[in-house]
Amino acid sequence: MPFLRIFPVLGVIVMVFALAMLVPLAVSWTLQDGAHAAYPPAIVLTFLVGGLMRSAVWQVGRQLELQTRDGILLVGLSWTLLPLFACLPFLLYFHQVGTPVGFTRAYFEAMSGLTTTGSTVLTGLDALPGSINLWRCFLQWLGGMGILVLAVAILPMLGVGGSQLFRAEATGPMKDAKLTPRITETAKGLWSVYCLLSVACALAYWAGGMTPLDAATHMFSTLSLGGLSSHDSSFGYFQSPTLEWIAIAFMLIASCNFALYFSALTKRQPGRIWRDVEWRGSVLLLVGSSVFIAALLLFKGTLSDPAEALRVALFNVVSIGSTTGYSTVDYTLWPVFAPLFMIMLSGVATSAGSTGAGIKMARIVILVKQARREMRRIIHPRAVQPVTLGGSAVENSTIFAVLGFMLVYGATLIGLTMVLLLTDMPFDTAFTAVVASVNNMGPGLNEIGPAGSYAGLTDFQLWVCTLAMVMGRLEMLSFLVLFTRGFWRK
Repeated sequence: MPFLRIFPVLGVIVMVFALAMLVPLAVSWTLQDGAHAAYPPAIVLTFLVGGLMRSAVWQVGRQLELQTRDGILLVGLSWTLLPLFACLPFLLYFHQVGTPVGFTRAYFEAMSGLTTTGSTVLTGLDALPGSINLWRCFLQWLGGMGILVLAVAILPMLGVGGSQLFRAEATGPMKDAKLTPRITETAKGLWSVYCLLSVACALAYWAGGMTPLDAATHMFSTLSLGGLSSHDSSFGYFQSPTLEWIAIAFMLIASCNFALYFSALTKRQPGRIWRDVEWRGSVLLLVGSSVFIAALLLFKGTLSDPAEALRVALFNVVSIGSTTGYSTVDYTLWPVFAPLFMIMLSGVATSAGSTGAGIKMARIVILVKQARREMRRIIHPRAVQPVTLGGSAVENSTIFAVLGFMLVYGATLIGLTMVLLLTDMPFDTAFTAVVASVNNMGPGLNEIGPAGSYAGLTDFQLWVCTLAMVMGRLEMLSFLVLFTRGFWRK
């Protein structure tokens, strides 16, 4: 069984993940929040399972070279297995206090965290222990850049290369672009930028008036574009324009390509950022849409103060469009065009290489340029008109991959929506639940809107949304290929 060679690597990833649980354990002991008993059993069990996976087939695994298919399978297994361990603190804590949440809901919460979706089945967040809320948001921070990209940095310890894993985990249409000659250095570079921005965001929140715990918790869900909060009223709990402007700035930063920031920083050329067509597209689309929604709110009489309308629209449009999912108001009470437009925006506004999900701006740019090329070809059938992105020609194989992705993306939205409709879920709830899950955005409309949660969904409906979340995080093709007959052939 050649796929056994991935188990030593998967074991190390699980062991590293076990160590991540020390963070909420330390917070729980510091705060004495009553949840500290939930973490040691979860840490020990996770570490033991990871150790067994690493050692049981170590001799087999280290003798075989990691192949491209191994990377794809490793990513798929990791994003489905890690939530099993991530949900253990939830199961143990809620069992301890006598209000069991059930495996389906605990797994859903963990998957929502790791995929940076931000959907939740939990209520009464303000009354939860601080360490439980921090663990929910810390999962988003780990999943934001991809815990597997971090694992790439330690793969040389196992004697195998990490490029296959990086390509399978990376998002966007062009996955082979590297920032440095060595893939390990690339992973370290991305995580360095991620951590640097995380520290800046946490300090800004703290300076803006948040408590240290709230600052850390919301930093985790801001930089990851996850949107989980420690308060039932989400970001609206703080009622602080200063904090909203800080969040807007960091959500915009996180919605763009971290590789671009790394390149601009190392080469000391900040102008690279503005010259990037995808960066300009993402930022201008989010800001322009916010101005448009602000004008709509003023025109419809929803808000009367232009400055307030701009701030409220900018925060909520950037939050939903960037797939974060924070809210300061119940925007479902706005004119019906606004919330639906914001939800659809979540599919296209983030950049490849960001912590967001959805189609990605790079694909949209390629599709628009391909459509223009086809229209010109009708007029000038013999003209050579390559599709370019950032001054470089885009290969036809990349264009075909984008078209294939769009086909699967549309089919996924339609198919999973129809499945939810079979459960008698209202259409607007079903459609926005699937869109929000596939785009890893979180809130939808009606009962799953910003004023509600996914707590009212049945277990089957939650499993459909869970499937949509992992498919969206892995950009569907990398996930669906696991179920093809050709993948398992030698």
